[in-house]
Amino acid sequence: MTDFAAGPVTVLGLESSCDDTAAAVLRGGPGGPEILANIVIGQTDLHAGYGGVVPEIAARAHAEKLDIVVERALAEAGLSLKRIDAIAVTAGPGLIGGVMAGVMLAKGLAASTGKPMIGVNHLAGHALTPRLTDGVDFPYLMLLVSGGHCQFLLVEGAEQFTRLGGTIDDAPGEAFDKVAKLLGLGQPGGPLVEAEARAGDPKRFKLPRPLLDRPDCDMSFSGLKTAVLRSRDALCTAQGGLFAQDRADLCAGFQAAMADVLAEKTRRALVKTGAPVLAVAGGVAANQVLRARLEQVAADGGAQFLAPPLKLCTDNAAMIAWAGLERLRAGGRDDMSLAARPRWPLDTSAAPMLGAGKKGAKA
Repeated sequence: MTDFAAGPVTVLGLESSCDDTAAAVLRGGPGGPEILANIVIGQTDLHAGYGGVVPEIAARAHAEKLDIVVERALAEAGLSLKRIDAIAVTAGPGLIGGVMAGVMLAKGLAASTGKPMIGVNHLAGHALTPRLTDGVDFPYLMLLVSGGHCQFLLVEGAEQFTRLGGTIDDAPGEAFDKVAKLLGLGQPGGPLVEAEARAGDPKRFKLPRPLLDRPDCDMSFSGLKTAVLRSRDALCTAQGGLFAQDRADLCAGFQAAMADVLAEKTRRALVKTGAPVLAVAGGVAANQVLRARLEQVAADGGAQFLAPPLKLCTDNAAMIAWAGLERLRAGGRDDMSLAARPRWPLDTSAAPMLGAGKKGAKA
């Protein structure tokens, strides 16, 4: 019988909360965790013509691809299902059709193999990634900044999270996507806006820095996106169109405003918690301007800065396998009553965040 508390444990992880279908095999042991396989099949091409993720298309693609990514992960790891000790699956939050597809597969695998199943909060997967990649000790401050979520979390245990603040409307990645669409850049918006901004003047347009007048750690990015829209429309009215330099300047100004807000709110969160480590995860963490600003905030606050590799910042199943292993070692597991959840706050004692984006409520 596997000693989940101390001995080597091999976990199959499943992730299907948005538009990435993923499976991973992770082994945890005395020498630390080892990712044996980490397979992700994206859906960018399926949603490209719609300007965003279409939930029904995403759910159907997950149902078609989940067994394929599991087969590929097991093959890459050189293991059969018999040699897997546990199955971890994203049970929320996310687009409910995709989450259901993953949970149903996990239940089928658990029933057929007799292996324990662990439902994982997708946000916990991101929040615990620094322990997978860098072995960081509790507590630490996590800024989760992605297409569907943005919040500050004080991570004090594998299932102990305190939310210090978050976005009350659009998440940063969502705002990047919407600005890219407004400017005709295509999707995904984050890398395209960042590339355009390199040739732009961030000071040309006076864009707002929402909620900096409030002393808390909450954020808002919907108004910033609207300010870009109004600036674009004013240019089109005045000169009959939008020129390449206009677009670059708008992207640079938007990115600078986003970085200013996130940097200042991060500084406040560090002061409030006194955390020795600032970690960042989520796809927006790949933005080099933002990352540089956050590194400087950490340095100024005397904190260590950690950002996992990009492939572990964006949605993946290795983080789900790791979060499942952490929970399994603490004695947690689920039975066949495990339900898929579109919303699932990490900090259940905190008041719900206002607003919702393309992945649902930001709690």
